[in-house]
Amino acid sequence: MSNPKPQILVVDDNMKNLQLLVNVLEENNYETAVATNGQEALNYFNEETADVILLDIMMPEMNGYQVCDKLKENDKTKAIPIIFLTAKTDNESIVEGFKHGGVDYVTKPFNEAELMARVATQANLKLANDELFTSKQK
Repeated sequence: MSNPKPQILVVDDNMKNLQLLVNVLEENNYETAVATNGQEALNYFNEETADVILLDIMMPEMNGYQVCDKLKENDKTKAIPIIFLTAKTDNESIVEGFKHGGVDYVTKPFNEAELMARVATQANLKLANDELFTSKQK
């Protein structure tokens, strides 16, 4: 039985960014889902799950930090690794991302190979953690 492709949720209010990220992820053998704002991202988890979340910070109504906080408060989503992917390059924003629970931080414009390496690392860690949790439940 083959392993399912890791599911990546991409959250960005810019349609060009979303399309570019979906294309890159799918070319690298990931399943993708998209949300164009924070509330859409939170609603996604009512029905679905993800292995990694790529989350923009600068979005209207609810910024990426607020979305991350809400995801980390929810038992269903708190273990999903969040990679902030943003144009905010200052050290203060980067540190803020980690304080809110992000596991990584990539600045736009991103280097495709670097982003894919970071996504692969987090997806593999998540899948390994899920396997450990499942084996402990048996």
